[in-house]
Amino acid sequence: MEISALFLSRLQFAFTVSFHIIFPAFTLGLAAWLTFLEAISLWTGRPLYRRLFDFWLKIFAVAFGLGVVTGIVMAFQFGTNWSELSLRTGPIQGPLLGYESFTAFALEASFFGVMIFGRSRVPPWLYWFACAMVTSGTSLSSFWIMVNNSWMQWPVGYEIDANGIFVATDWAAIIFSPVVWVRFPHMIFAAYITTSFCVAATGAWYLLDRRLRIEGVAMVRMGLGLAAVLVPLQLFFGHLTGDYVHDKQPAKFAAIEGRWENEKPASEVLIALPDEASETNKYEVSIPYLGSLIGSMSLTSEEIGLKSFPRDERPPVLIPFFAFRIMVGCGLLMLGLAWYGTWLGFKAKLTDQRWLNWCIFLSFPLGFIATLTGWFTAEVGRQPWAVYGVLRTAEAVTPSLTVQQVAISFTAFAVIYSSISVAGIAYVYRMLRAGPEETHHEIGEGANPKRPLAVPGGSPGTAPDFAE
Repeated sequence: MEISALFLSRLQFAFTVSFHIIFPAFTLGLAAWLTFLEAISLWTGRPLYRRLFDFWLKIFAVAFGLGVVTGIVMAFQFGTNWSELSLRTGPIQGPLLGYESFTAFALEASFFGVMIFGRSRVPPWLYWFACAMVTSGTSLSSFWIMVNNSWMQWPVGYEIDANGIFVATDWAAIIFSPVVWVRFPHMIFAAYITTSFCVAATGAWYLLDRRLRIEGVAMVRMGLGLAAVLVPLQLFFGHLTGDYVHDKQPAKFAAIEGRWENEKPASEVLIALPDEASETNKYEVSIPYLGSLIGSMSLTSEEIGLKSFPRDERPPVLIPFFAFRIMVGCGLLMLGLAWYGTWLGFKAKLTDQRWLNWCIFLSFPLGFIATLTGWFTAEVGRQPWAVYGVLRTAEAVTPSLTVQQVAISFTAFAVIYSSISVAGIAYVYRMLRAGPEETHHEIGEGANPKRPLAVPGGSPGTAPDFAE
């Protein structure tokens, strides 16, 4: 493969955005989790939820900061490495990114300080409202990014002027594109599920370590309970996303399926080793008719193969083919863990299954892996287009870039990102290992959580709802 400025620019952008997405995928869900904890803390008055809130708030602050630091260079790359993309699509992408600043960043900046420092300075209802506004800000940020990216995936509501500049003609069509309203929930649920399994894995860690039992059980049950509801919804929206790809990006769909020839009816390739040189699959395992059923909800439909497209309009096959299967595999694993763990939680047997707690603990990266591989499928599968069907990636790169320039910036980004992230992740690990403050336990370690207990203030209470 030729090492060109285009190739290195694509690699640099893939590296920085992949590094960055880890933190929003976590903080987007964590902001909602904190808002929920604060609400049930106000509702029940039980110290457990306040302890969990204070614990996860510190982790949220660090992860939020890492997300800002790793994301701040993303906009600059549009000017340095992708100036042609910025020039030609700026009248559409510029306002969308501006809307993110005016709405999402405004909410986050206005209320994040209250969330971190305002507990003793504002009424409880206002403090919860600040948490909800930070959650709204993170969700709005994700929304505008998904509007922007979805327009690049399926451009609508525009025209191209005499100078080759994309000009918006219908902002409603751009913002309310049906693709946006499939992909945005898909991303939101991905973030919530990622956070759910991080919370559950942390609780399982404490149970395996035989400490912080009350907090551990609460985190496992709440994390898995939320995931048990959200993973099926995520699979549903994933199917809707697949429908839009099938209809609007047939070359990407064929690459994901590993389908080379038109087939009627089409089989579903479960696993194979696609060979682009020979345009065949090696070691293929497939199921007859299932490809037509998945693609068109029919047992007799004809499905398009990659050979129907010119070679220079096909995406690379290996990455979307395997990334999609990894994403689906992670989703099914999370579904099984969430449903089984939730069922055991209802039967008050979570702490009896040490092997399951090991599985839950080891599941913490599944959400991150699924999110990353989902984005790999979407973005690599879009190639060779920057704006699908109308602007090639090779035409979007800065013309004057040299290999040396991009190699230097890529190396600098790699070193800086790695240093910052390693330090931040190490600090988060130390906080996770320390766990919530142990000074206000309703129940001592090893005590029977069902018996009456004394809560701060001297009044008798009962065990928290989420403790076994």
